[in-house]
Amino acid sequence: MSTSDPAPGVVSLLAIGELARRTGKRPSSIRYYEQIGLLPAPMRVDGRRRYDPVTVRTLAVIDTAQRGGLTLDEIRILLSASPGDTSAAQRLRAVAERKLPEITALLARTEVVRTWLELATHCECPDLDRCPLFDDPALDDASPSPPPRPHPPSRPGP
Repeated sequence: MSTSDPAPGVVSLLAIGELARRTGKRPSSIRYYEQIGLLPAPMRVDGRRRYDPVTVRTLAVIDTAQRGGLTLDEIRILLSASPGDTSAAQRLRAVAERKLPEITALLARTEVVRTWLELATHCECPDLDRCPLFDDPALDDASPSPPPRPHPPSRPGP
């Protein structure tokens, strides 16, 4: 009698489609992560990729780190830890300490841009040449400064 369940104590390897389904990643992304060294090369069974279930956790780390703004090189640093490596948390802190000022600056710049766009939605200038919104030096750097006020609506003279 044949069964698809592994023998007791045997780890069930995952096909790439099953790994993709469990992690929400496309198979092409999984293969790319292998290609660039974020994931180890999988075992091959009958020429097909088979993944250790621990790969689900590795892909969760990659996904969370990407959503946190880390680059693939920064993620590679995190994933370079071997099992039981107590310095992995130190590497995480070091990456976070380097990344936090970048994100803080990005947030400040985003706030400047949001304010500018809000003002632009109310602009009633006759043309862009006379619109003070395009004279705003705050858009050239990330330092938040008060944006200019748009021109008031034109009123016909007496």
